[in-house]
Amino acid sequence: MINTSTKSIVNTWVSATWDEYLKEIQNPIYKKAKGYYYNSEYRIEMTGGNADGQSAYSTPVLTPIGNDHSRDHSTITHAVYLFATFKNIPLNIQDNCSYRKPNVIELQPDLSCYVGDNADVIPYGTGIVDLSQYPAPNLVIEVSNTSLSDDLGKKRLLYEDLGITEY
Repeated sequence: MINTSTKSIVNTWVSATWDEYLKEIQNPIYKKAKGYYYNSEYRIEMTGGNADGQSAYSTPVLTPIGNDHSRDHSTITHAVYLFATFKNIPLNIQDNCSYRKPNVIELQPDLSCYVGDNADVIPYGTGIVDLSQYPAPNLVIEVSNTSLSDDLGKKRLLYEDLGITEY
């Protein structure tokens, strides 16, 4: 049984092994959280909580995504689809898709795109995309507000290491 009574650190990078990360991300309190694992560190992102990234309660607080973030997210999605349509570029957009290279890396960007010849490379019905089996997306988009410095820091390095061509 997973211990849900301890105070967890969210919205910050924490040193851990892959197995420690998997155990933490499987905690039911993170059901709607986003997880990243890179260079032996993980980050669990949740909205809400204190400025220091920790909940004021014994477990992280998950609050609804605000109007600004959801509007920006929707606008960017539509713009990418329109651009690809007008340029006749094959495109497949994933919204908050999970990508994993076991024991190495995990990411859940806001938007990710497979473009051109890769547009249909991930079969429908695939759960977590195994990056040992499938290529990384061609384009990753993070919609930033409070996470801008992280999006331009470690996440950018993570995406570069994966060979994602556009971020």
